[in-house]
Amino acid sequence: MHNPKWCLFYDVHTQPALPDVGEGFDPEAWADRFQRCGVDYVVFHARCNMGMAYYNTKIGIRHPSLKYDLFGAFVEACQKRNIAVTAYVNVGLSHEEGLLHRDWLVLNPDGTTYLPNRMGNFMRMMCPNTGYGDHVVAMCREIVENYPVAGLFLDCMHQHPCVGVECIREMKQRGIDWEDPRQLREFANFSRVRIAQRIADAAKSVRPDLLLYFNGVSYEYQQEIGTYLEYECLPTGGWGYEALPLYGRFLRTLGKPLLNMTGRFHRSWGDFGGIRTEASLEYDCLYGLALGMRTTIGDHFHPRGDLNTAVFDLIERVYGRLQKLEPWIDGAKGAAEIAVVAPEPGFCYVHPEEFSQSQAALKGCARMLCELKQQFDVVSMARSWEGYRLLILPDLVLLDPAAADKARKHLAQGGAILSTGWSGADPEKKAFVLKEWGVKLEGEDPFDPAFLLVGEALSEGMPDMPITLYDRGTAIAAVGDTEVLATIGAPYFNRHWDGEHHFFYLPPDKPTNRPAVTVSGPVAHISHPLFTSYYNHAQVPMRTLIGHLIARLMPNEMVKTEGMPSFGRVTVTRQPNRRMVHLLSYVPERRGATIDMIEEPVELRDIAVALREDGQAVSRVYLAPTGQDLPFEVAGGYVKTRVPVVPGYAMVVFE
Repeated sequence: MHNPKWCLFYDVHTQPALPDVGEGFDPEAWADRFQRCGVDYVVFHARCNMGMAYYNTKIGIRHPSLKYDLFGAFVEACQKRNIAVTAYVNVGLSHEEGLLHRDWLVLNPDGTTYLPNRMGNFMRMMCPNTGYGDHVVAMCREIVENYPVAGLFLDCMHQHPCVGVECIREMKQRGIDWEDPRQLREFANFSRVRIAQRIADAAKSVRPDLLLYFNGVSYEYQQEIGTYLEYECLPTGGWGYEALPLYGRFLRTLGKPLLNMTGRFHRSWGDFGGIRTEASLEYDCLYGLALGMRTTIGDHFHPRGDLNTAVFDLIERVYGRLQKLEPWIDGAKGAAEIAVVAPEPGFCYVHPEEFSQSQAALKGCARMLCELKQQFDVVSMARSWEGYRLLILPDLVLLDPAAADKARKHLAQGGAILSTGWSGADPEKKAFVLKEWGVKLEGEDPFDPAFLLVGEALSEGMPDMPITLYDRGTAIAAVGDTEVLATIGAPYFNRHWDGEHHFFYLPPDKPTNRPAVTVSGPVAHISHPLFTSYYNHAQVPMRTLIGHLIARLMPNEMVKTEGMPSFGRVTVTRQPNRRMVHLLSYVPERRGATIDMIEEPVELRDIAVALREDGQAVSRVYLAPTGQDLPFEVAGGYVKTRVPVVPGYAMVVFE
């Protein structure tokens, strides 16, 4: 099986009460529509979150109203058309089996087996350390032994901590303090990784070439287990439009085939009657392609098997346009010169509060860099930091000895570093680890709020006034020749209640001369968590400030544009002998209480694009897929051109 390129994903979550499962299903008609959409890969359920199987299982529970092997018929019809099928198996949920085998359920630390929200998908969760583990492994083996599937998609593998007897006894045996919530969560993570390995071992013993992905196992924990990665991101279903730009740039550093999974739903999974606008679905697909990801679109299979013509028509139109880009996206990799270092546990869900904090810093940083049109990857502590001009350490990146060595090596090789908040400090937050920071850590900033007072070096484009620092930061002092570019202003009072009055209106009082922004050679540091603040409050002056520091630490960025609005996105991908600059112009607009909507692209005109030469001679610049040549010149180390019209998206090819 080649790496999937144009893919579809189907939810098939079907209540046992439904009386007519599969009665209207015509697998040949479905497969014909796949062909018309140019689809080469489909994920389809062999077994769903209800615990229902859709194939002739001898181990599990086939849906009571299903009269034939629906999954087998689906695979056979796709196989005739050279469309690969991966079998979906829900591992973490099995409501029917949990109903019948209460001893297989997670026993929550409060002593319950059902979570309080009985209408929630995750009300019953399965514990892989019970007999259920053997059961689900056997079902996976059964599927790959009996059907010519391309792989397995294992879902909902984010097991909650369990204090059932099997887990308790193993934790005691391993010397784990099961009463410590942190250790309990880490054992739950160990358990989900172990069941993933068991499934992989069983499946590969039958078919070593299978594609395997474990949804819910943190990406780096399945690095040596799975074979490809999918990033599930339904912007209107709870993920928002900030997630894909962040996760796409992280996942592409892991060296695996990568799918960007969006959905056709207006809201989220199971929204049978909801359909995305064409522009919003196309934007998701285009953005993933611009990050070097291939695309998959999620849908929900009607239990009866009804074919949804409107959805297929939508997908056919979108895929039909995007497939014309195939020569320029096949094998294309993202290009980056900045590495954003993720705080631990930036992409691991083991400890929810820490994960949430790191996500705020990362999403704020990614959003800001996208608006600044910078080319960046996101790397974890475990990935290589080499080959980048600039490291950005957003807010919470604490340096243990291994991370400190990476930062030291980066500086020794001529790189620069921009850090904010607590980043650069030791894990105990007592001191900055490297002398190159040029500042001393003096603890938490005593002011709430503090104010930013910028000096002349940062004044361009900044308001000439004290600027509120909404989120509490650190107190720092400059050391030696460290340059101070901005200082802290104090409020009259901190925010508090004195028993008589609320101190709520807090104007700035006077400067403190305490540093807020410092530069020591190739290292710039900001005392406050500006990226978390940007995620929380979207202060444009803070983006301007970061832009000034990036220009100082990393002059002559990879790509420059003129005429692109702040909401426009610019990314660079590369293939042998050519590079592609992707220009996207769409605006997610908040409509109603929760939905961000894209209804149409925003047309731009006369956009200037300059791509740094980087030693690569360019003989032609043109638009893909039309092949329209664009006049260009080479000056000042850049190849410069102008794009007459960007009708929401344009790919500019430099070759």
